[in-house]
Formats: sequence, structure tokens, C-alpha cells
Amino acid sequence: MDAYDFEEAAARGGVGLDELRGYLALGIIAPGPEGLFTSGGVRRISMVHSLVAAGIPLDGLAAAVRSGQVSLGFLDAPAYERFSAMSGATFAQLADRTGAPVALLMQIREAAGSAAPRPDDLVRDEELPYVTLIELSVRAGLTPAALQRLMRVQGDSLRRMAETESAMWQAEVIGPAMAAGMQADEVFGGEFANQMSAQLERAIVGMYHLQQTQAWGVGIVAGLEMMMTAAGLHSRLEHPPAMCFLDITGYTRLTQERGDAAAAQLAEQLGQLVQQSSIRHGGRPVKWLGDGVMIHFPNPGPGVVAALEMCAAVADAGLPPAHVGLHAGPVIFQQGDYYGQTVNLASRIADYAPAGQVIVSQAVVDASGGTPGLAFREIGPVELKGVSGAMSLHEAYRVG
Repeated sequence: MDAYDFEEAAARGGVGLDELRGYLALGIIAPGPEGLFTSGGVRRISMVHSLVAAGIPLDGLAAAVRSGQVSLGFLDAPAYERFSAMSGATFAQLADRTGAPVALLMQIREAAGSAAPRPDDLVRDEELPYVTLIELSVRAGLTPAALQRLMRVQGDSLRRMAETESAMWQAEVIGPAMAAGMQADEVFGGEFANQMSAQLERAIVGMYHLQQTQAWGVGIVAGLEMMMTAAGLHSRLEHPPAMCFLDITGYTRLTQERGDAAAAQLAEQLGQLVQQSSIRHGGRPVKWLGDGVMIHFPNPGPGVVAALEMCAAVADAGLPPAHVGLHAGPVIFQQGDYYGQTVNLASRIADYAPAGQVIVSQAVVDASGGTPGLAFREIGPVELKGVSGAMSLHEAYRVG
């Protein structure tokens, strides 16, 4: 078991020596045998610092700990080993050691949701693997801009995962346990907490691998298409991707009439319907927009079929009617999102679409030829808001 002397414990806990002396004097923190602090003790130091920073009075916390009403003993549990201590190296030192720009290394902490550090701040233990990743990437010639995008997307995605997990834990475990009179050590440091934390981590890695399989597969297909196009054996333009926007009619009014809880329930139902139908037809939801969703389809024909299915499923579920717009053409992918004129026009077409209808551009019609059970009814040239010139639009419907 790791053990640290007074000065090491203060440094790893992120507090000054006088601050730690104050914790000891109040009886909030106590060293172990021979005056040394364990890893759990270091986590206690860091937690007390965080509690005080959050506005909890130090004297009140000390009184609660001394009386036994509050215990920080749960921080010894294996689940809390992820509460990262400070390493012995600063961002500036690691920049000199690895050759990576110090500004890039400091963005690791910003991506994790913390305040921007200074070059002479200590790096956390859990930040060190990312330092190694950046060192490897810089040596391979990857640009700082690309690494910054990667950190932002990973940080934001993992933040949402962690916050959702924490909210579930609060609602399903902590709240009921506290209502039943359980103590903090029983709730936060029990065997179930240790098992769940370990299994959640394995599950997240497993899901990440599954997502990588999907994303890498798309990349492999795109790379092979580029090679075949260069050899004159294939034309990528035969299969332009389609962007689809599905919106719920009257979402704002529903929120005002029924409240935020009803809106959240609607969003959850819509999410399940969209996820199932889009994936079944080769698409991927890209961005949720409150009252709707943006979806990317590698091929327009299946995208239109999915859009018609989604509109029907929304109606069958008793939800307010959906209206959908699709446009096909080149798109720009960056930071987990799609951009460009194709995206903008698909959004404008969705704004034009009447409730319950799927409206598509001529480009979608041209690229959807031969899709079984799919037909289009020409609407005619339409002036769309914010778009110069009229667009030829069509209503999609199923036949047979």
C-alpha cells in the first residue's frame, strides 16, 4: 500500500502545508501509523479541500466528523481510486520531457471540465495517460488542432456519460438509501458501489470498442472507395450521403402547456424511435436538437425509407406529428458533427415540410432510384427561407 509523508500528502492532495495542518488540528484528517498517509488519506485531504471550496464551513464539517455524523472513510474504497491525486510533475516539466507544446498539454485539464491550469501546476495522475498519447501523436506528426478537437469531443462526450451515471446513482441509490437512514460509508463505500464502478468502466470500454467497429468500418469503406475511384473503377458521386432533419410539430407549445417533464418524456420516446429506425437503415443520429434530430445516411434511398418509418412510428406512438426534410450532397465532418451546404439545405427543407410529411430535394430523388417501395410526388419549385433561388422539392411516400 502506498504511503506518503506529510509534505508528499499535501502535494498529492493539492493543498498547502498550512492548510493540511489546519485539517489535522480540527480532527478532520488523521495520519496512519508512523505519521504516514495512505492513498485514501490523500483522497480525504483533496475531498475536504473541495468541500470547503464548495461553501461547506470547515468548522461545521469538523464538528460533524468528530461526532460521527459524517465520515469520509468511504474514500478508502477501491471505487474512489479514480479520484486522481497530483503527480510530481508540472505541465511545463512534462512539455520539456515529451516535446509536446505546454499549451496543448494544459488543454487536457480544460477538456476534463476543470479550470485552465498554469504551466507550473502539477499534473494529475489520471492526466498522465493523455500526456503520453499527445507525446506519441506529436511525434507522429499529428497537428495540435486535430488533437484539440479530439480532446474536446472526448471530454464533452465522457462528461455527459459521467453526469448521466451520477444522476442515475443519485436517484436510484443515494436518495433511497439516505431516506432509509443509511450512513455515508454504507452508501458510497459499500460492495455494490465497488462492483458497479468496476463494471461500468468495463462496460464503457466495451461500448467504445463497439462504436469504434462501426466508425472504423465506415472509414475503411470510404478509403477503399477513394482507391477504386482513383483507379477508375468507381465514382463516389454515385452514392452521395443524405442529411435528414426530423422535427416535432408544436414542440414549443407542448412544453409550455405540459411542462418540462412532458417535454423530456417526449424527447426520450422520440430518441428511441429515431435510434431504432435510422440504424436499421444504415443511418446514424448525429445531433439532438430538443424538438428533433439531425441524422446522417450514407445512402439517400434507405434514408428516405427510414424517414417515412419514423413519421409513421411517431404517429402510432401518439406523439405530435413529425415533419422531415432530406437533401443529398457532400458534407464536412468535424468534431463529431456534420457541416456544409447540404446540412443547411436539409434543415430548410424540414422547416418547409408540413406535419406528417417527408419532403426531399431533387438530389435525393436522383440518388434514390431503384429503392423498393419508394415513390415521389413533385411539389414544384419552392422558395425556401434563407436560400437563394427556388429548389425543386418532392414529397416521398411508400407504394406497394
